[in-house]
Amino acid sequence: MSPTPLDLKLIWRMTRPGFLIVTAAGCVLGIALAAACGCGISWGRAAATIGLALLAHAAANVLNDFEDGRSGADAANTAGLFPFTGGSRLIQNGVVTLDDTRQVALALFGLVIPAGVLLAVLSGGVVFSIGLAGLFLAWAYSSPPLSLMRRGLGELAVAAAWWLVVLGAYAVQRGTVSVVAAATASSFAGLIANILLINGIPDAAADAQVGKRTLAVRLGPQGSALAYTALASASYALLAVGVAFDLQPPTAIWGLLSAPLSASAAVYLWRHATTPQALRPAIIYTIAAAVLHALAMSVSLALSARAL
Repeated sequence: MSPTPLDLKLIWRMTRPGFLIVTAAGCVLGIALAAACGCGISWGRAAATIGLALLAHAAANVLNDFEDGRSGADAANTAGLFPFTGGSRLIQNGVVTLDDTRQVALALFGLVIPAGVLLAVLSGGVVFSIGLAGLFLAWAYSSPPLSLMRRGLGELAVAAAWWLVVLGAYAVQRGTVSVVAAATASSFAGLIANILLINGIPDAAADAQVGKRTLAVRLGPQGSALAYTALASASYALLAVGVAFDLQPPTAIWGLLSAPLSASAAVYLWRHATTPQALRPAIIYTIAAAVLHALAMSVSLALSARAL
């Protein structure tokens, strides 16, 4: 029996709601990109897209807590930078049980799947394919036998998942995908992957204890700092090249407004990579960079749509 009765407030805490903002930002970017063609948007489908994507992200977070609780990774993690790393801590603090967490994850996925199928029926087959790929990544990231997070492939899975978030939000509006949408989503996806990478550094010692070979565990502090810097640089370079070669709308260059945040996080990470408990500001900058990147491009795209 659950130590604390499950209610909506507790379930909300189990979803780690602070991280859901990155998914909302990705959806807004995809919707704004769809609107930039001047064809208009369906506000009902836009709202459904955001709600469904947030629900899927919440389900993935709860599933991740279950798997990390089952493996002992979160229990071993007494030095995480909570609430950013180490899971929701509700299992470890005795608030909910492993079985509670499993049941909530299944219930959330049980809501996501039929709602996603309905949205795909209304929007086109490509939305179904994107949703199916997203659900696969949500499962494969945490769950055996793949457990991509344990194999140093978590960042790749996360980048692919949030690339699909932008692409899916665009496809719901347009009924198809495009090279422009794929290119515009790429820089955002890279910055999202950096959130997972930097969050893994304070957790690395505990993860290594239970055989969870994340990228931060494999690379070590300095290697992680190098990978973070390279990924951030590549993300902004993709944006600049995409705009220069007309793969993205010219106004998408507004995404560079987030570069100072990524640069500040990188500098902070290089200085404190070996003292993970000091990385809280760098983690905050990293999350803010991804959100600002998406929202800055969204505003610029929305303004260009109004001008048409």
